[in-house]
Amino acid sequence: VQLVESGGGLVQPGGSLRLSCAASGFTFNTYYMSWVRQAPGKGLEWVSDIHNGSSNFYYTDSVKGRFTISRDNAKNTLNLQMNSLKPEDTALYYCARKAFGAMDYWGKGTLVTVSS
Repeated sequence: VQLVESGGGLVQPGGSLRLSCAASGFTFNTYYMSWVRQAPGKGLEWVSDIHNGSSNFYYTDSVKGRFTISRDNAKNTLNLQMNSLKPEDTALYYCARKAFGAMDYWGKGTLVTVSS
């Protein structure tokens, strides 16, 4: 199993970024997938989940209405569109595979910095 995130960078408050996660080594369309973040000096925070068939989406309250999770099962890709970014969204963002309610494989993360 391999998960490789991309798309992070420096953005001003109010800006947008689109993160992607390229998945390989497993049958992507049979697993829920998640985004999790870790702000500097803080613990892990779950951000969003998506059903394997894209029929259900879940978000932590702090990103609802600003972030959109999606997936392309034909391309084995997970995405996170982040709009109206705030300084408190600054974090290392990980994608993770979810199996039986637990995240069993993680990528190495992509850094998002929101600053003026």
